[in-house]
Amino acid sequence: MIVKKRTIPLKIQKLEALWGRLPESHPKRPDIQGELEKSWAGYRGEEALDYHLSFLDDRQHMIFHGLRLLGTNGHFFQIDTLILCTNMAIILESKNITGTLFFDQSFHQLIRSREDREDVFSDPILQIRRQQHQLQNWLTSQNIPKLPIHPLVVISFPSTKITTDPEHKEVFQKVIHAAAIPYKVDQLHQLHQTNVLTIKQLKKAASQLIKHHVPHHPDVLKQFQISQSQLLKGVQCSVCQHIPMKRMKGKWYCLQCRRYSSDDHIGALTDYALLHSSTITNKQFREYLQIDSRSIATRLLRALKLPHYGNQKNRTYQLPTFKS
Repeated sequence: MIVKKRTIPLKIQKLEALWGRLPESHPKRPDIQGELEKSWAGYRGEEALDYHLSFLDDRQHMIFHGLRLLGTNGHFFQIDTLILCTNMAIILESKNITGTLFFDQSFHQLIRSREDREDVFSDPILQIRRQQHQLQNWLTSQNIPKLPIHPLVVISFPSTKITTDPEHKEVFQKVIHAAAIPYKVDQLHQLHQTNVLTIKQLKKAASQLIKHHVPHHPDVLKQFQISQSQLLKGVQCSVCQHIPMKRMKGKWYCLQCRRYSSDDHIGALTDYALLHSSTITNKQFREYLQIDSRSIATRLLRALKLPHYGNQKNRTYQLPTFKS
């Protein structure tokens, strides 16, 4: 049973909004594009696990995607996928990397060889060990009985070749291809045939995990040292991405592809919430969408039926909350 569904991370949503609001000539565009490509590759690698996870018995396994918890040491830790059962827990850390991978456990690094080139990554074995330790401490802090926790590195790209030195036995135990997930889980069930948790305790643990999940809200403007004043304002055409559209005849008109839209301002508000603030006033709405009429702004805001507070003149609207 999927308890926490997989969603597009807020980081990707914010990077997409930032990319669309930066002038074509901005020097940081290549950096943002690179970060976007890397983030999307990671997310698609996580998505690739879903097919293989679908073979697990829904009655036996509670699955959580993208958990982010505050550890007992005061630092947050994130888990791509957690499988929780009455007899054990399994951590899946997805790696969407092509080529030939060599897990170097002598120097704790991952070396990727591809087309006569080598790239070095941090050691995912160390990463999952840390996640295992952090999750165990967190479960203990929630008075949940101690479960065996098995962390696995899952290579989502099927043609990726996995190699290591023969003496590094931990790699053989903890690194698998995505297609092997159902078989590995079956092996672990054979290893742990005694239940540690009752069904009631399992449901309580699941409830605590959801309750304590804290979405990551990265400040992408700060990350790339971009000020809000550098971003383009106005309604962006949802078809050709031209910005800004013009308010004409009660609709938004794109000067580039010459189409009319009645609701493209919703996308602009989404960008505003992702990059600026979760609340907006009528004045801020007019400035951001580049319209002069207060009455038009009021009508558009009222039509969205957003939660608000304050009197009509100083009313502040609450923009939708993004979940991750």
